[in-house]
Amino acid sequence: MASTERRGPYICGVDAAMDVLAGKWKSLILWELDNHGTRRFAELRRGLPGVSEKMLIQHLRQMEEDGLVHREVYREVPPKVEYSLTEHGISLNEALGSLGAWGSERMRRIGAEKVDVGGTA
Repeated sequence: MASTERRGPYICGVDAAMDVLAGKWKSLILWELDNHGTRRFAELRRGLPGVSEKMLIQHLRQMEEDGLVHREVYREVPPKVEYSLTEHGISLNEALGSLGAWGSERMRRIGAEKVDVGGTA
């Protein structure tokens, strides 16, 4: 783990969990990697409409430091970098399942539109 890992103090477990999820894109990165498996940077960016390159890089670095995402660099030309979920990231994504179900029900209840991200559900 990197020395920049956040370590509290925390008020409760939800506080500690939300610390690693802070930022609009982190939960969506978890979702994208869970649904599509290992992804290259450009694939992640295409799967997350509206995310800037700078923000995606920043969130991926933080998630790697927090042990949620694994970054694999292949020494080839051009360089190839792939991102995948670690066991820690998978367990966090599973914990978010109930929250996602709640959000889907809320979307249905209020008639909110769902963003089309190229045929993904």
